[in-house]
Amino acid sequence: MGKKSKQIKLLENKKIAIVGGGMAGLTLARLLQLQNAEVKVFERDFNQNVRVQGSTLDLHEGTGLEAMKRAGLLDEFYKHHRTDASKMLLVDRSLNIKFDDHHFSKFTSETRPEIDRGPLRDILLGSLLANTVTWDSNFSAMEKENNGWRIHFKNGTSFYADLVVAADGANSKVRPYLSSINPIYSGITLIQGDIDQAAKNVPTLFTFAKGGKVMAFDDEKMIGYGSKGDGSIMFVACFKCPEDWLRESRVDFRNKDQVLSWFKKEFSKWSDKWHEFFTADEVRFIPRPQYYFPFEQKWNAQENLTMIGDAAHWMPPFAGEGANVAMQDSFELVEVLKSSQFSDLKMAIAHFEKDMITRGADATRQTLENTERMFSKNGLEQMTSFFNQVAR
Repeated sequence: MGKKSKQIKLLENKKIAIVGGGMAGLTLARLLQLQNAEVKVFERDFNQNVRVQGSTLDLHEGTGLEAMKRAGLLDEFYKHHRTDASKMLLVDRSLNIKFDDHHFSKFTSETRPEIDRGPLRDILLGSLLANTVTWDSNFSAMEKENNGWRIHFKNGTSFYADLVVAADGANSKVRPYLSSINPIYSGITLIQGDIDQAAKNVPTLFTFAKGGKVMAFDDEKMIGYGSKGDGSIMFVACFKCPEDWLRESRVDFRNKDQVLSWFKKEFSKWSDKWHEFFTADEVRFIPRPQYYFPFEQKWNAQENLTMIGDAAHWMPPFAGEGANVAMQDSFELVEVLKSSQFSDLKMAIAHFEKDMITRGADATRQTLENTERMFSKNGLEQMTSFFNQVAR
């Protein structure tokens, strides 16, 4: 684990519970353990390997990369980062290439290196003390106890913590104990598809990507996909629709034929070559309406509860900011807890949350601006122009 610091004064003799073992929660646990804090992570997954991890991440300087640096894991990160994943093609609905970023990919692989979520999670897990993560711990409820919280899980267990950190994602079950502010629908819904053994099951689209990613824009819609180091592909088909579309459409996303019929209708002007994704063997679909939290969030700071990542500032994935801001939350929280300028936890947490809300709002604004660009009537032209400028 490397050299530890003295225990943080504000956390002396205190037990910390992090609810959620994603990137933010695991990064926070690592950074807290480097400060000799007593921390446990509670994750709903049955074990480390049960869930398919999402799309490849690009970590940014000052946020995700900075978090790995502070965690002492930068060298380990670069052992697993994927330079080919930075290669990108922009195409139209017929798969005609409009932008090929061979030179740009070298730039992005250096400044925004990419890594699959699975290996990144494994790096973070491997950096923690044994038994830091308690698996199969799906949050049920919690109530005040002494100066902290008694947390209950659906498996019948409970745990007392002096400080609880909600890191349980966009649909956080802990967030309501801190804030009643509801998210806002972005106007975009995406259908995620996951396909194992992509070279075998979707050979044409897999080969076309050449190990990188493909983004297609047309008709105020988008399809994006990228291959991962384990040979799988994750793709998304994104479109504008009302918030209640998922309920009203009655599409059974466990039924491949129904999903294909929907796609042929919704993306009727798009090339039949895209159908390969929807007819692939063992393809799995997840519909994901995209939400974001308001820019001007406010809640009363508590001495024994805070939140980070998507639980605090949920945003669509269309600027690649979510995971990076979440990992920054982790090191910013540790910084205020370490600081000698705060006399108690409540003051430290209040300072952290004020800054976090501002940072989250800035990232959300950037994301929504990018979303508007991508799903405009001339989205392909706007995105091509954008990447041409960046690549210069």
